[in-house]
Amino acid sequence: MTSNHQARKRFGQNFLIDQQIIAQIVSAVAPKPDHNLVEIGPGMAAITEHLVELCPSMSVLELDKDLVEFLGEKFIDYPDFSIHSGDALKVDFGELHNGRDLRLVGNLPYNISTPLLFHLLKVRHLITDMHFMLQREVADRLGAVPGTKAYGRLSVMIQYHCRVMPLIPVPPESFRPAPRVQSAVVRLKPHKTMPCVADDEALLSQVVSLCFQQRRKTLRNCLRTYLEHLQPSLDSKDNDESIDLSRRPEQLSVAEFVALTNRINRSIKQSQ
Repeated sequence: MTSNHQARKRFGQNFLIDQQIIAQIVSAVAPKPDHNLVEIGPGMAAITEHLVELCPSMSVLELDKDLVEFLGEKFIDYPDFSIHSGDALKVDFGELHNGRDLRLVGNLPYNISTPLLFHLLKVRHLITDMHFMLQREVADRLGAVPGTKAYGRLSVMIQYHCRVMPLIPVPPESFRPAPRVQSAVVRLKPHKTMPCVADDEALLSQVVSLCFQQRRKTLRNCLRTYLEHLQPSLDSKDNDESIDLSRRPEQLSVAEFVALTNRINRSIKQSQ
């Protein structure tokens, strides 16, 4: 296979061609030879060819079978370079751990970026950090603060699990073909020590999801299912940490969502 591969829309391919941006990404990742580095969607290897010089034992995950063949030929002189063919949304990243925490990097297809992020949160305890190229709108949502239009379910759940660091703005002309949107590179670093802890993370996810399905409504209206568990009782310590249910979901911080969920969780257990 030659390097004249045409980007395929069904795979969401937009190949990075800007050498300055590539150099900034490689510098931000700063891999070492002993790192367990995995690149998701290497494409034409624009970033890979620089990363592999610093971490020859790195792995890549590619869905496009033509590109798998191309990568195999391009890096044939790197015996410790591993190529995994498959869909990142279906891959068990735990199998790539091998006793060493993962460092993930990738120019993610915009059509799978959000579900892939949630997929990776399942193995966050195995990940040191993630450096991803994302649609600028998604990147903004990751680091959004309460009270802003971009703040929502993705913001809360990602920030609960990770520290979010915006790194590099990337214009459309940095790609071939050029997308119709702005892009950005962000670093996600899973918390080693959680700033706040949800007693039931599945319940937290459910509460946050319910709230942002109707973000303009009050918490009282969004959480009717759990309303009985949010009513303070005279002998309850929850009176000291009550949250005004007339507020809207977009006004609550991550810590407040955790406190709200823990209160619901305690009430449910007490009623059983």
